[in-house]
Amino acid sequence: MITLFGQSYAWNSPEVLLVGGLLVLLVGLLLLTLRSAGRSAKSAEPLMREMAWMSQRVQSLSDGQERLAGGLHHVSENQAVSQTAMLKVMEQRLAEVTRQMGESLQGTATRTARSLGELQQRLETIDKAQANIEKLSGNVLNLQDILANKQARGAFGEIQLNDIVQKALPADAYSMQATLSNGKRADCLIHLPNPPGPIVIDAKFPLEAYEALRRADNPRALAEAQTLLRGAVRAHIKAIAEKYILEGETADGALMFLPSEAVYAELHANFPEVVREGFAARVWIVSPTTCMATLNTMRAVLKDARMREQAGAIRTALRQLHRDVEIVVERVDKLNTHFNQARQDLDGISTAAERAGKRAARLDNFDFEELKPSDPSPLLGPQAAE
Repeated sequence: MITLFGQSYAWNSPEVLLVGGLLVLLVGLLLLTLRSAGRSAKSAEPLMREMAWMSQRVQSLSDGQERLAGGLHHVSENQAVSQTAMLKVMEQRLAEVTRQMGESLQGTATRTARSLGELQQRLETIDKAQANIEKLSGNVLNLQDILANKQARGAFGEIQLNDIVQKALPADAYSMQATLSNGKRADCLIHLPNPPGPIVIDAKFPLEAYEALRRADNPRALAEAQTLLRGAVRAHIKAIAEKYILEGETADGALMFLPSEAVYAELHANFPEVVREGFAARVWIVSPTTCMATLNTMRAVLKDARMREQAGAIRTALRQLHRDVEIVVERVDKLNTHFNQARQDLDGISTAAERAGKRAARLDNFDFEELKPSDPSPLLGPQAAE
């Protein structure tokens, strides 16, 4: 840095270079002048004029530098003001951006918290569903264990049948585990009137063949499973017909209860000949749904039979009611006769009271002094004289 006329300039600034060039030129001219001073005085005059001219130029340059310095100072002040205003604007913009970012971050945090809350609820729902699935899986495994055990499977069918019968029939219309005269125990005996008579429902259906049919994965295994299922159903139909259809004791037919709608659909879809053989043996195959419909029909039959049983008692009660009505009518007639007689007596009493009142008025107005002793009493009239 170099300072000229109270103003600092860099070494490579145009002003410093210009002044330096002028000084170098001035020094060169002085040297030339000194060299040529001895030659002639006449030649020094132009040099002096040049020196004066150079001095004026240097002075003009100095004045220009001062004006340039003033302009630079003014420009510097304007630049400072502009920078200050720009900084204020930048601060305002920065504050606005900060505020917007804060609001955006707050909104984002709120939405994130809400989303996390909803996610937590969904996770809780998923956990509950997972627990239900695990519980259901355990129930399915228990059901598989039940279906794998023949005795447990029979008990499961009996429990399901018991629930259906309890919902469809009154308690005195059926018996569970009823023993027949041949010593066989029926899962359920419906007490229907004659005809058709009590009917048995058996719930011990063999599911092994159906399970083999479901597991069949090739045509040969499928054919073997179908043959096994067909034979098992036929044997079960025969056993029900022999054990639970007793002449004079039960109805001329029985029901084979299937605890699964899938087995019922399989038999009717792919084994219709077995179903027809059951009809021929008077053993009707029912599922939980069709069993409920059948029991509702039996309930209507029981209701109609009980109404027929009570028809005689109802007619007797009607005859007694009719006789009671006749007695009431007779007593009403007698009471009406008594009322008429009482009305006539009241009318006679009223007439007698009226005559008595009139006679009392005549006696009250009568003058006894005007009467002669020998005169008959006018009150007694002809009847008194007699």
